Amino acid sequence: MSLIARSATPDDVDAIMAMAAMARPALTNLPADRDRLMQRLASSQAALAASVDRPGDEQYVLVAETEAGEVIATATVKALAGGREAYYTYRQETLIHASQQLDVRREVDILSISHEMSHASLLCALATTDHGLADSARRLLRAARLALIARFPERFAATLFVALSGYREGGRTPFWDGVGRHFFSRDFDDIHRAASLGSRSFIGEVMPPFPLYLPLLDDHARDAIGRAGDNHLNALTAWQQEGFRLSRHVDMLDGGPLLEASRDHLPHGQWLTVQVGDVSFEGACARPVLIASQRLGSFRACVVTASLNERGQCVMEADSVRRLAVEIDEPVLVIPFDRSCDSEGQPC
Repeated sequence: MSLIARSATPDDVDAIMAMAAMARPALTNLPADRDRLMQRLASSQAALAASVDRPGDEQYVLVAETEAGEVIATATVKALAGGREAYYTYRQETLIHASQQLDVRREVDILSISHEMSHASLLCALATTDHGLADSARRLLRAARLALIARFPERFAATLFVALSGYREGGRTPFWDGVGRHFFSRDFDDIHRAASLGSRSFIGEVMPPFPLYLPLLDDHARDAIGRAGDNHLNALTAWQQEGFRLSRHVDMLDGGPLLEASRDHLPHGQWLTVQVGDVSFEGACARPVLIASQRLGSFRACVVTASLNERGQCVMEADSVRRLAVEIDEPVLVIPFDRSCDSEGQPC
């Protein structure tokens, strides 16, 4: 069974609603609210169809679909994390406290409220069903979002980032228990649910504006800073393989890590024209690549086994060309996929 990533439409709302409801913990960027999801899908369609020369409040929603037409995963890119409101994080810093008179010099780690990631593009809202190809769909959507950015670099910020859920233990969230609960007097799940259904600005409004000195936090809260939850460890490794690195920023609710990368330092691929042929006949140069279409108003990408012919064209099987909805001699973006491709379930 094959998978293709494509831009989402309002017809996908029921499938995405089901995935949002299944997500544990709930995704703050994927509300299980039909009206809000319909608005987001309509907005995504409009953004892809519009002429955009700089990032703003656009959100681009993708889905992964099987050959049978079943939507089994979704993911979103926000052109600017703070397109509508500030995106608050804690930034890890070090202060130096020194006294020449007492011959004392201490370096103290702190967390400071920051909204500098508001000006970066956020890759978010990755959710799947329990389909047998869910892992393949996650890999495909990670690559497809980067291909979307490579296809339309003017629509996205120079810095990209991913926010991973923080560490939980025994149903508790140590960072929240050590920090946030003192100011909200509510459980993490209550605040997390409120953040998923409405604005997150209340987090920065209620949390104290002063630095948090890490030595004053309990050991459990301090150890959770920048630590991904167990269910996100594979994603952490995968994003690092894509060139993302741990940043100084962590989530204000659960202390989860933010990974960032420069848009210009990610693989950009090549623009090649499409030809149909027997890939196996083309020889040993055949390899798995991610192919992304270039048509404004829609986006499609999938992993195929392709090769270059003597004229430097991308040779694919006819079925792959059909699923990508491209024409012979049409330019497509071709990005190597060898690092993250498995041998089953991925090719179109």
